[in-house]
Amino acid sequence: MKTYNIAVVGVGAVGIEMLKVLKSRNFPVGALKVLARSERDITVDGQTYHVKQISPEAFEGVDIALFAGTEGEKGAAVTFAPEAVKRGAVVIDNGADFRMEEDVPLVVPEVNPKDVKKAKKGRGIIANPNCSTIQMVVALAPIHKLYKIRRVIVSTYQAASGAGSKAVAELFEQTKAILSGVESKPEAMPQRIAFNIFPHIGGFAECDYTSEEWKMIKETHKIMHTDRILVSATTVRVPVRTGHSESIYIETKKPVDIEEVKKTLASSPGIVVLDDTKSCVYPLPVNAEGKDEVFVGRLRKDPYNEKGMWMWVVADNLRKGAATNAVQIAELLIKR
Repeated sequence: MKTYNIAVVGVGAVGIEMLKVLKSRNFPVGALKVLARSERDITVDGQTYHVKQISPEAFEGVDIALFAGTEGEKGAAVTFAPEAVKRGAVVIDNGADFRMEEDVPLVVPEVNPKDVKKAKKGRGIIANPNCSTIQMVVALAPIHKLYKIRRVIVSTYQAASGAGSKAVAELFEQTKAILSGVESKPEAMPQRIAFNIFPHIGGFAECDYTSEEWKMIKETHKIMHTDRILVSATTVRVPVRTGHSESIYIETKKPVDIEEVKKTLASSPGIVVLDDTKSCVYPLPVNAEGKDEVFVGRLRKDPYNEKGMWMWVVADNLRKGAATNAVQIAELLIKR
C-alpha cells in the first residue's frame, strides 16, 4: 500500500483529535511530523509523539499538511500554509482564514467531494468548514436532492469545546465554584457558562448576527453551490463539554413526505437516524462524543405547512466538526 507523509500542525484539542483519527481510520501514514510553536513531547492514547517547532523547512517531504487551527496556533496557517504548498504539500486547514476565498475549496466529503479537485488548480489549500456548518450540511444535502430547500432556520446549542480547551476548563471550574457557593467570573468566554446559556458565539457583525452565524450562512452557500437557500441562524453556547446540537427548520419547494426523508437520511453516508420518540430515542451530545457520524432525529412535518419540516442534528464538534472531516478530505485526495 502506498503511504503518505503527513504533518499535523497544532496540538490543541483538534490537533490531538487529528492524531487519534489518523490512527483509528488506518490512514496510510508514512512519516508523521507533529508541529507546533514549541518543541516538546505529548502523549495521546498511550502513544508518545515528539512535537517539533514549526518552520518552513519542517514541511520538506510532506505530502499532506493538516492544520488544526487551534487556539495556540493562531496565524500558523496564514504564515506556513503557503510554505507547505511551496514544498509540494497539499494543505487542509481547519481554521477560518481561507474558507471564503474563491480559489480555495470548502469541502464536506459527504456533500461536495468533487471540489477537492479545485485545490490543484487553485492554491494547493483546502478549507475545512466551521463545525456547526459541517453537521448541518451533511443533514441538509440529501433533503435538498429530494425536494430542493428554499429556507433554513437553525438554532445551535454548541459545546464549550468549540471555544477551545480553556473554555472547557472554565466550564468545569465555574461549575465546581458555584456548587461550592463561590462566584466565578468568565475569562475564556463572554458570559458565565456553568448553569447558563448565552446566544453569543464569535463577535457581533452585520445585521447584529454574530460571526458564527454568518459562517453558517455563507459557508452553506459555498459548500452547496447555491445562494438561493435562505439561511438564518442563532448560535448559542451551552454547558456541554463536547458535541454540538442543532434545531433546524426546513422549507422546501415541494411538499415533504417525512417517511421518505427518514428513509433517505438513513441510507445517506455519514448519517445515523435516531428517531423513535415512543422510546425516547433521539440524538444526544453525550452519546455523539467520540463518534464520527452525524446523528439526526425528531424528524417531523410542520402541521401548518406541507413544505415545512423540523429535525434535530447532533455531532461531535471536535471529530466530524473538525478532525474527522479534515482526515476524510485527505482520504479523498489520495483516492484521486
